[in-house]
Amino acid sequence: MMRSLRLRLVIGAILAIACVLLLVGFGLSSVFSTYAADRYRADLSAIMDQLAASLEIRQGEPVVTDEPSDPRFGLPGSGLYWQVIAEDGRVIRSRSLWDVELPLSALHAGPYRFREAEGPDGAPILVDLRRIELETRDATHSFTLLAAFDRKVIDDAISEYHGSMTVMLAATAAVLFAAAFLQIGIGLAPLSRLQVSLAQVRAGLRDQFEGEGPTELQPLILELNQLLKERETAVERARARASDLAHGLKTPLTVLLHLADGLPGPEKALIRQQVDLIRQRADRQLQSARLGVEQMAQTDLVSLTGKLVSVLTPVTAARGIQWTLRLDETLTADMDPADLAEALGNVLDNATRFARSVIAVSALRDGDGIRLDVEDDGPGVEDQALAEIAGRGVHLGEGEGSGLGLAISADVLAAYGGGLSFARSSLGGLRVTLVLPARSSAANRAVEE
Repeated sequence: MMRSLRLRLVIGAILAIACVLLLVGFGLSSVFSTYAADRYRADLSAIMDQLAASLEIRQGEPVVTDEPSDPRFGLPGSGLYWQVIAEDGRVIRSRSLWDVELPLSALHAGPYRFREAEGPDGAPILVDLRRIELETRDATHSFTLLAAFDRKVIDDAISEYHGSMTVMLAATAAVLFAAAFLQIGIGLAPLSRLQVSLAQVRAGLRDQFEGEGPTELQPLILELNQLLKERETAVERARARASDLAHGLKTPLTVLLHLADGLPGPEKALIRQQVDLIRQRADRQLQSARLGVEQMAQTDLVSLTGKLVSVLTPVTAARGIQWTLRLDETLTADMDPADLAEALGNVLDNATRFARSVIAVSALRDGDGIRLDVEDDGPGVEDQALAEIAGRGVHLGEGEGSGLGLAISADVLAAYGGGLSFARSSLGGLRVTLVLPARSSAANRAVEE
C-alpha cells in the first residue's frame, strides 16, 4: 500500500496523461489516415472523370480522345496509372503500365478502403474503379475504369506524419508532466507549511495554528486548534490538582511533626525521618504529575550545564575536584529547563559526593537524541549492582539521603522519551549516561523561520 500522497498523485498524473495522449495519438492517426486516403481517392476520381469524359466509340473501337495530362502517365513504372476495360475484354491503358494489364480478377481488398493489386514493377498499388455505360446509336457499351497509384506513396506520407506526431506528443507529454509535478508541488505546499506550523507549536513558539492554509485544510486546522485547547485545559487541571494535593499534605505533616516533639528521642527521630520521606515522595509524585506538560520547550544544554556546575563548584573546589566539560555548543534538548535541571542536577550531585579528583561531563548528538555522560574517578559500583542503582531508596554509599535522586532522574528522562544508564568509567569510577530528546529538524526549521 502506497503511503506517500505525492507518489499517489504522481502515478495518477502519469497514468492519466499517458492514457489521454494514447487516445489523442490514436485519434489523430485515424483522422490523418482517413484524410490522406480521401485526398488520394479524390485525385483518382478526377482521373476517372476525365477518362469517362474522353471515352468514345469510333468504328466500333473504344478510344480515349483526351488522355489525362499528368506527365507521370507517360513514364513506365512512374507510380500513377489508369486503365479502361471494355465489356468484351479489350483494354486501353496508360503508358506508365507499360505492357502490364490489371485484370479485375487480380484485384483484392486493400487498406484505406482501396483495392490492391501488383504494379508493373512488382510493388503493390492501390486501385479505385468505376463502372460506366456509354450509349451509342447502335447499343449501350459497358466499361470499367481503373485509376491506381503506388501504395508506398501513402504509406510514406502516413509514416512521416506519425514521426512528426510522435515528436509532438512526446513534447506535449513532457510539458504536461512538468505541469503535473508543479501542480502537485503547489497543491502539497500547504501541508509543508502546516508541518512547519506544527513544529512551531511543538517548540512552544506559538499556542495555536492561525488561519493559514486552503479551505480544504481549514477543518483539520480547527480540529488541531481544538485539540490544543483541550490539552491546555487538561494541563491546567493537572496543575491545579497537584497544587491542591501539595497544600492538602502540608497541614497533616506539620501536625505530625508537632506531635513528634512530645515523644521520646528514638521515636521522635523515627517519625521525623518518615515524615521527611513522605514529603520527598509526595514532592516526587507532584513533580511526576507536572512532567511532560512542558515538553514543547527547549533547553540550551551548554548553558544549563554551566549553571549547575557553577552551583556545585564551591563544594568540589574545597575537596580539590576539577571539572572537565566537553559539550557541543549547538546541542539543544527537547525538555523543560526545570525538568532537565532536576534530572542532570541529581546526577552531578551524586558525582560530587563520590569523586576523588575529577568529574568529566561530555555531550554529543547520537542519532535523533543527545548522549550526555557524567563520569567520576570515585570508587565506582560493582558490575552486578549497576542494574539496581536507579531503584528507589538505593544508596550508593554511606551517608544521608533518601536514595531517590537517580530514580527521580530516571523518571524525568523517561517522561520525555529519554533514559538513564550506568557503566564503569574509564576514570575508574561510575559513568552515568543520560539520553536526552533533541530538537527535531522540523522544529529547527520552524525556529529559523
